[in-house]
Amino acid sequence: MVTETSLSRRTVLKGGAAAAAALALSSFTPERVRAAVAETARSGVFGFGVASGDPTATEVLLWTRVTPTPDAVPGSGVGLPTAVGWELAADEGFAQVVASGTTTTDAGRDHTVKVVVSGLDPYTRWWYRFTAGGETSPVGRTQTAPDEPGMTHALRLAFVSCSNWTGGYFTAYRGIAARDDLDLVLHLGDYLYEYGNGEDRYGPAALAGVRDHQPPVEALSLADYRVRHALYKTDPDLQAAHQRHPWTVVFDDHETANDAWSGGAEDHEDADDPDTAGVRPEGDFAARRAGALQAYREWMPIREPEGWQPQPHQGTQFFRRFTFGDLAELSVVETRQHRSQQVPTTVGGALNPALADPARHLVEPEQRDWLTRGLTGGRTSWHLIGSQTLFARVLATPAPGVLAGQVANSDPWDGYQADQQAVLAAMAGSTGADPVVLTGDVHSSWASELPTDHARYPVDRNSVGVEFVCPSVTSDGPKEALGGTAAAEAVAVAVPAANPWVRYLDGIGHGFVVLDVTPERVQADWWFIRSGGDKGLLLDPRLDPQATVGHETSLVTLRGSRQVSGPVPPLGPRSDSPRSAAR
Repeated sequence: MVTETSLSRRTVLKGGAAAAAALALSSFTPERVRAAVAETARSGVFGFGVASGDPTATEVLLWTRVTPTPDAVPGSGVGLPTAVGWELAADEGFAQVVASGTTTTDAGRDHTVKVVVSGLDPYTRWWYRFTAGGETSPVGRTQTAPDEPGMTHALRLAFVSCSNWTGGYFTAYRGIAARDDLDLVLHLGDYLYEYGNGEDRYGPAALAGVRDHQPPVEALSLADYRVRHALYKTDPDLQAAHQRHPWTVVFDDHETANDAWSGGAEDHEDADDPDTAGVRPEGDFAARRAGALQAYREWMPIREPEGWQPQPHQGTQFFRRFTFGDLAELSVVETRQHRSQQVPTTVGGALNPALADPARHLVEPEQRDWLTRGLTGGRTSWHLIGSQTLFARVLATPAPGVLAGQVANSDPWDGYQADQQAVLAAMAGSTGADPVVLTGDVHSSWASELPTDHARYPVDRNSVGVEFVCPSVTSDGPKEALGGTAAAEAVAVAVPAANPWVRYLDGIGHGFVVLDVTPERVQADWWFIRSGGDKGLLLDPRLDPQATVGHETSLVTLRGSRQVSGPVPPLGPRSDSPRSAAR
């Protein structure tokens, strides 16, 4: 990622192994309302909350994690098989239960539970809960999708990414949980981070000993990733956001390791690397990734990939598509599992031709073809694309040694230009639906147009779609990476000057974006976290557990324009609301 330290982890390990190994699990005081994983597990059967996800017109997935006995803590691999009851009701008081059943979980899936409830009415709110061991879970609220033939409903979702536990309090999730107008939360990756609490720690130094990772060292094994997921789900703000809204999620790199590709990652050293002698062995990357993705599937409210929306693919299919009547489709892509290794942007004083090599891929060819077919064959007003990494071309700002046409970073779509151009061509050929890309990853807020010919832009504004990018929840952005507000503001001027299709850029705020879709336009409202504390906290609201969220700006793309307009006033009430199933 462009906003993280350029110091390699290998260098860090040489000097920090002993310190990292000496760190104990952090303890979170009641005053900070944060509990350790084991404490949360032992606080009750359902200490990690409830969640729902991947809703369609007639189905929704329900999730929880149970602790059947005090020793069956996450990642332990112990605990007997446990029967778990579930109920879905038309009302919060469960006077009208419409579906119920029992399922069994065990240590083989870390005592997590997933249930898909079918046969439901579309665009309807529901309430759910679980029972096990004589206890009842918190009550969650969910809803089916606004997807009915011949009917155009409102569609409003929040999208978010990059929530680093050691980076700050999850105020953005609290802001999402407080809203009553969302159909969906779309999480675009980096739901958690793999780093430890030693010299590889990532985030404000002020939070060391206050918000520390568990396990305290870098996550490598299946057990490590299970504990890390469990830690994040101890957070009350994250629990509340899951409990309040259905989520659609997809992983990026930090759910495994930084800058992951098909055969490795920047944040993964081979076990036989002499520079890592005496350091915790990292082993085989394929095994590490398999454990990370298994924990992700267990602990996240995501459909099991096998057998759901099957398409030609390589590996495990995580990409999928959702429909919202005649208004919009949402294609969620997955850009880490099959990508070619990243390459330098220049070689030998020239632009690196490998960036445009058609043999290099960000997504496997089968997934790319699925996406382009969806774009050219869409029959809705809008085609939304959930992308983990920046899609728009971003050229490096002028500086000594920077070449004309040099891209700023080869990890996003710019590093895989054949795939990028194929998708742009499909956007240009999508005469039905206007494309809108929704992106996370870069820890900053953007609104960009998507030209097919950058050399002619902005003379003819040859844009074939737009991209809206959400800020991070807590992960360091340009302000933190560059040393202050002034430097981030300078970047917000320099980048659009070198890339005139970038219509908005902010590298200071953290938060989320609310997206509202109508037949006439798509509007994005940026919401940033604000501190009400003393002057020191005002400088970094991530440090303030009492911070709030506030509206920052709003931009739109009008149907048929494929351009960014605004700013405009923030969103008002929805044009309609989900139905109540209660009778």
